[in-house]
Amino acid sequence: MGIVFQPQNDENRAGLLEDFIEKAGGCAVIDGGFATQLERHGAFINDPLWSALCLINSPHLISKVHLEYLEAGADVIVTSSYQATLPGFLSRGLSLEQGEKLLEKSVKLATGARDLFWESVNKMGDHAYNRALVAASIGSYGAYLADGSEYSGYYGKDVDLNKLKDFHRRRLQVLVESGPDLLAFETIPNKLETQAIAELLEEEDVQIPSWICFSSVDGVNAPSGESFADCIQVLNTSKRIAAVGINCAPPQFVHTLVQKFKELTGKVIVVYPNSGETWDGVAKRWLPSKCFNDDKFKVLATRWRDSGAKLIGGCCRTTPSTIRGLSKVLKQGSLANN
Repeated sequence: MGIVFQPQNDENRAGLLEDFIEKAGGCAVIDGGFATQLERHGAFINDPLWSALCLINSPHLISKVHLEYLEAGADVIVTSSYQATLPGFLSRGLSLEQGEKLLEKSVKLATGARDLFWESVNKMGDHAYNRALVAASIGSYGAYLADGSEYSGYYGKDVDLNKLKDFHRRRLQVLVESGPDLLAFETIPNKLETQAIAELLEEEDVQIPSWICFSSVDGVNAPSGESFADCIQVLNTSKRIAAVGINCAPPQFVHTLVQKFKELTGKVIVVYPNSGETWDGVAKRWLPSKCFNDDKFKVLATRWRDSGAKLIGGCCRTTPSTIRGLSKVLKQGSLANN
């Protein structure tokens, strides 16, 4: 039988996610770099919309990448909506309705790929896959700005709590209505946006479990320079946020941050770092650096799991090969199917 994950009330939300993780073998695997894989298939995404451009031009490639990660053993696939925003679509001459349809499409492509894959593996009989969950990606305000500010945390003096809530509100509503299993708020760089998200989830009475992942450029604090203790304190009282963690940070930072987060919160810990390369958000290119190959990534991932992370995957520049390795090593000795 597959895992059927239905949103429940606030008290049950974290428990349901933990139940899914337990059924996945004690540590569920998230997919890997999306834009990286789209580019490998010939997609041009050097654009302010980034991978969301494929929602307009190449939706078939989005489906293809989702399927590749499912085949690699991902228990959770993340939608292509990280940089898909209504202001971003409007700036390209699309109508509000067209922009909302594209947000819906990001979820439908992921759920469609998941359901197709699940139907196909079920015909095989005995298999080691789980029925994956779909997490709707919601990038930070800085991701929309496409100026690298998701890695600095500085949004300017004119950006306050209400402006951030207004920015996220309609996109959140559309994505929730599209029927994902989870919401993934990604590369959040400061306490202000953390608070905006927590308040917005309450205001909109969102019943879908959410995770919030921060970025980090020093392995110690949020990009804004604020402590993770201050940021996570805002989230600890929220029953709508089931998991917190780190994404798109170098792998060498993750072990220490998992240990720190375990001290700061009782929520599920989620981590999906990048490959170790450095993204220049202004020049829009990857800077050469010592990268972590798949074998090194697997070794580190077992440390993250043993330190308390229960959702582990990859971000930029990781691939289905990375996720296949993670799936094998993180699920050794456990039953991966039900």
